[in-house]
Amino acid sequence: MKFNRNIENITPSKSMAMSQLAKELKKNDPQIIDLSIGEPDFDTPEVITEEAIKWMKNGFTHYTTGPGLPELRKRIAKKLLDENGIVQDPEGIIVTPGGKFAIYLAVATLCNAGDEVICLAPYWVSYPSICQSLGVTPVEIELDPADNYRIDEKTLEDAITDKTRMIIINYPNNPTGLILHKEEMAAIKAVMQRHPEVVLLSDEMYERIIFDGNKNVSPAADEEIKDRVITVNGFSKSVAMTGWRAGYMASSTEIAKVAGRFFGHTLTQTCGFVQKACVVALDQLGDMEMMRLSYEKRRNMFVEGLNSIPGIHCIVPEGAFYAWTGFDESLLKKLPGYVPGKKEQSEIVSEWLLRQCKVSSVPGIANGVTRGTFLRFCFAAGEDDLERAISQIAAGVEALG
Repeated sequence: MKFNRNIENITPSKSMAMSQLAKELKKNDPQIIDLSIGEPDFDTPEVITEEAIKWMKNGFTHYTTGPGLPELRKRIAKKLLDENGIVQDPEGIIVTPGGKFAIYLAVATLCNAGDEVICLAPYWVSYPSICQSLGVTPVEIELDPADNYRIDEKTLEDAITDKTRMIIINYPNNPTGLILHKEEMAAIKAVMQRHPEVVLLSDEMYERIIFDGNKNVSPAADEEIKDRVITVNGFSKSVAMTGWRAGYMASSTEIAKVAGRFFGHTLTQTCGFVQKACVVALDQLGDMEMMRLSYEKRRNMFVEGLNSIPGIHCIVPEGAFYAWTGFDESLLKKLPGYVPGKKEQSEIVSEWLLRQCKVSSVPGIANGVTRGTFLRFCFAAGEDDLERAISQIAAGVEALG
């Protein structure tokens, strides 16, 4: 059997693989704690669910306007202006079944086979695979952990070639939880101004989950480059609607017009009654804040617990709900299967944690990281599970001596 080589060579998602393995093991071992998948443990607020049910009962189950319901696109544009400072024409918004397809749609629209897309590591696991599926070359640039993974102008400039078409950034970042600061935005802008052919894709899926009064920068708010910025966002994380599959891309009307042609021949539309529910979802600020405060409390407890374990260090996330956790060489040497300098070391640690400590995670190599040994834990789980996870990891480390 012959397959499309671009798709055949894609590496399966390690986060989904680890979550599936954890679920299989948990069938026979209830002690397993799954902290691998980015899944809020909250139910979707009832008012959102009831809105969808109402429209289903009213027969709103047929085809809708391709790019999205006009009322939802207008409401998203208002949200972007009020919360992100982005002046957005509703005609430049396409509502997609999840943020992941919005990213695929953007890359497919703007890149040709052989073009290059810069992916800054640590990155979300799917960026390189989306590029590869389209015959586009992902250029992975690993940021410096010693500098807290900050973007600097030289690193970005050095990665630009005559084939560079797009830069993908993700803030608040999955997996580190870091946000985009003004200094980093200035570096990105300076590079883009020198390279007018380059487009920036800003994945802001977690921008409503930010801690300690911080503020994430939205690049499309900058008037000088906004026409070359695509903002991707959605409803999965901020209001616990992961299974609803609702996201959007916001761009210039010129980009959206071309993207809309491809969207019409692939997905056709996003589910109508889901879109109706999304209009209501954007107004549930109280529920979003309740969830955010809960994540902040869990972050404080979980990160403090991890940092109390010898040989383990975790940076304090500024947003999202992930704990990016490093393992010292002194601890790694005690693990079975340890090989000094092996870039897959994070997979060995992740496997050991699941088998011996009964806690699942995502190995850092899935996020493009080979400098140091890091794992990603999701702390959007229940507090009892997080406390047990810390206890089980601590016990596993202590057993190593």
